[in-house]
Amino acid sequence: MNDETLKTPEPETVAPEAAAGAAAADVGASAPSPTAELEAALETARADVANLKDQVLRTLADMENLRRRTEREVRDGAQYAVTSFARDLLSVSDNLARALQSAGDSEDAAVKGVVEGVAMTERELAKVLEKHGVKRIVAEGAKFDPNLHQAMFEVPNPELPSGTVVQELQTGYVIGERVLRPALVGVAKGGPKAKVEG
Repeated sequence: MNDETLKTPEPETVAPEAAAGAAAADVGASAPSPTAELEAALETARADVANLKDQVLRTLADMENLRRRTEREVRDGAQYAVTSFARDLLSVSDNLARALQSAGDSEDAAVKGVVEGVAMTERELAKVLEKHGVKRIVAEGAKFDPNLHQAMFEVPNPELPSGTVVQELQTGYVIGERVLRPALVGVAKGGPKAKVEG
């Protein structure tokens, strides 16, 4: 037999330092270092904090909007609660004004007393309406405003600027910032254009 075939292979010898380094590399690859774990946990915590902060800010904004909306609804409820009642009283005011117009200037003492009583009642009703935020729209002589006036006809009048209210058929009223009833008016047509303020 040949001497080469009978030899058993000798195990490879590795230096102890190299073996320790390889083992450390294997451990490092399978388990992250404590610093990396802490940094990952810190990043997760920061993301959670940012998410929670965003939720808290959104909730605070929603609560502030709800508070403002509730305050506005309470204020509007108090201011406009009498709207329907006030609208019904306007017909009473109109009837009192018609009664005064139809009475005219009578010389009869009894008629004068009734006319004075009706006039006082009309003034008192106007005060009560104003006390509750119902105010008369001043229309005659004003520039036509489609938010406050309802044009019933046009009047040719070259002396007045076009769009000027020349006649008021029915008094208009506002309650707070809302129109309770628009004024029914006649509007000038054909005069010079109204000057634009500004």
